[in-house]
Amino acid sequence: MDRRVRRLTITLAGLFVLLFAQVTYVQVFRADAIAGNPANVYRQVLAEYRVFRGPILARDARTELAVSRRTKGELVYERRYPDGPLYAGVTGFYSVVFGRTQLEQAMNPFLNGDAPELAAQTFADLILGRPKSGAAVVTTIDARLQAAASRALGSQPGAVVAIDPATGAVLAMVSNASYDPNLLSRGRRDQITAQWDTLNRDPSHPLLSNANSQLFPPGSTFKIVTASAALENGATVQTTYPNPPELQLPLSNGTLQNFGGSHCAGGASQITLATAFQISCNVTFGEIGLDVGAQKLQAQAEAYGFCPTDPPDRSECGSPTIPFTIPFETGRFPVPAYFEQNDPLVAISAIGQDNVLANPMQMALVAATVANGGVMMQPQLVQEIRDPQGRVVKTFDPIEYGRPISAQTAAALTQMMVSVTQPGGTAYPYANVANVTVAGKTGTAQHGGKGTDPHAWFTAFAPAGNPQIAVSVIVLDGGDLGSEATGGHVAAPIAAQVIDTYLNG
Repeated sequence: MDRRVRRLTITLAGLFVLLFAQVTYVQVFRADAIAGNPANVYRQVLAEYRVFRGPILARDARTELAVSRRTKGELVYERRYPDGPLYAGVTGFYSVVFGRTQLEQAMNPFLNGDAPELAAQTFADLILGRPKSGAAVVTTIDARLQAAASRALGSQPGAVVAIDPATGAVLAMVSNASYDPNLLSRGRRDQITAQWDTLNRDPSHPLLSNANSQLFPPGSTFKIVTASAALENGATVQTTYPNPPELQLPLSNGTLQNFGGSHCAGGASQITLATAFQISCNVTFGEIGLDVGAQKLQAQAEAYGFCPTDPPDRSECGSPTIPFTIPFETGRFPVPAYFEQNDPLVAISAIGQDNVLANPMQMALVAATVANGGVMMQPQLVQEIRDPQGRVVKTFDPIEYGRPISAQTAAALTQMMVSVTQPGGTAYPYANVANVTVAGKTGTAQHGGKGTDPHAWFTAFAPAGNPQIAVSVIVLDGGDLGSEATGGHVAAPIAAQVIDTYLNG
């Protein structure tokens, strides 16, 4: 009897060893090969598409930006985008062929029900035999404002970003060109692949948002940063500077001229910082850049979230970027060492040209910082998560990014930015909004080679005395006006319409 028990014990132990060895082999040594097997990959895809993926909603928690609909095919649920091109830069796409982007990727654990906050709900679904359901992602996007920004921009290439200065909540984020995410989330694989190839061949790069993924020279809107550096280093709005018709650049034969070759302030020998800002005098701001110096100018730009880079490599960022829910290409400003060999370019960079780069998200954050008394808030795109029963399971509170400028400097900049939209300013009367005082800065940015039309910029906030919204607009290549474009003529009216919609309805 004892002998039989021993034999049985040895046999069972041997079987256990073999089982353990097999499991170890499968889970450790063969895991990658098994996971990469096309049959298993497709099974994983089918399992993922059996989940009722949660919706992406506007901040009213009613307007649907992305939803799931049941199908009759192998993929049980299919992703739909009711206003696809309008929100493509926000939602991204959810594709059986090309995966996920933007919020579909960033919020995937919530949308597919895998987040810890949804563990109880997922367990209940399993016990009760219900299909697994994801949570709803409620964004900060104001659907009415998004539509208004899109109408104001029209068919012109460019982008509009609107932010709540006090919280960093992104209220609108529109880009032209855009694309329809439905074309990448629905249809046969060959159809989806064909659409993907078409979008990637498009020279307007519709898959990259002009609002937050592309970079452009900011032109004179960057003078907000340059003025900040001057004010933070002892200047006041009444500080005067020489006012020659053109600026002789140091260590070179080059000169810096004003827009249109004009002589600022009617040819007066001196000009104040306030006046130079109001009329966007390039010569004065070139002088300010040289006076402040490359190191302090770069430090101020970095405080606003611009990445220090060493041109011509614009891709490498020498410091942490501003956190954002979805990918965000923060602005670029050269490191001081770059100017040691290119001293005249300090003046050019001070007016937002040379290797200075930004996008509307970056410049909206600059304006929002001034509006918020010198405090920059991190941009936020999601305000809360709701489980399938509509209960809030997670909220996203405002987060302070930093304090690029003092409250005193912010007050001085507000005063100067208001003057830009008043008689005599470069945005007057294009930025006028009924019963609202707007603080802003225009920009007309040269780019590319000879014969290219300038980008038109306008960055603003309102009401100036009680800021509730910051807006930045870029119209690429001058939009409908082409070579005749200025930030005041082209971009300021777009920002004014967005501000008017938000404040006056």
